[in-house]
Parts: sequence; structure tokens; C-alpha cells
Amino acid sequence: MCAFFWGVFLFLKKGCVQMKRIAVISAILENPEECQQAFNDTVSSFKGIVKGRMGIPFETEKIAVVSLTVAGELDDINSLTGKLGNIPNVLVKTAISKREI
Repeated sequence: MCAFFWGVFLFLKKGCVQMKRIAVISAILENPEECQQAFNDTVSSFKGIVKGRMGIPFETEKIAVVSLTVAGELDDINSLTGKLGNIPNVLVKTAISKREI
């Protein structure tokens, strides 16, 4: 009996039945002229999960703040967050809803 439940757990964990979640990805781009192109290219490659985007430039401070609203599977949200966080001069934080959609 225990082996049955373990098998079901492994089946679900492998992503065969993943639910979507809503998340907000917040990013601060320091010196946006250096990292904005890579940031935009990365966001464009995830256009299937990006539902909204708001950017506020602080030109005199040489900083830009971007907020992305996404709806997708956890793997996709985490992948986008990780790729954005690996861009130099980009700081990223993500808030993910507890409720599945």
C-alpha cells in the first residue's frame, strides 16, 4: 500500500498534473542601459505566461523598476525568475499565490 502512494507521489511530482498559479515578479534594473535588452529578450521568450507588465524609469538615478504579472506552472515561473536573476545588474523577487488556478 505504501509503495502505491509513493508511486502516485512520484507521478505527480514529475509534472504530469501541474496546476497553474498567479505570480508577481518584481525587478530592479540598475544601469538599465546595460541590461535592458537582455531583460526584454528574456521576458519575450516567456510571452506565453506574461499577462501584464509595468515599468517605471528613474532616469536621474539610473534605475528602472519593472513589475510582471504572470500565470503559469511553477516550473515556468521559477525558470523566468532564475533567468532574469542571472542577468547582471538585475535584482529579482517573486511572490507566488498559494491558490492554484
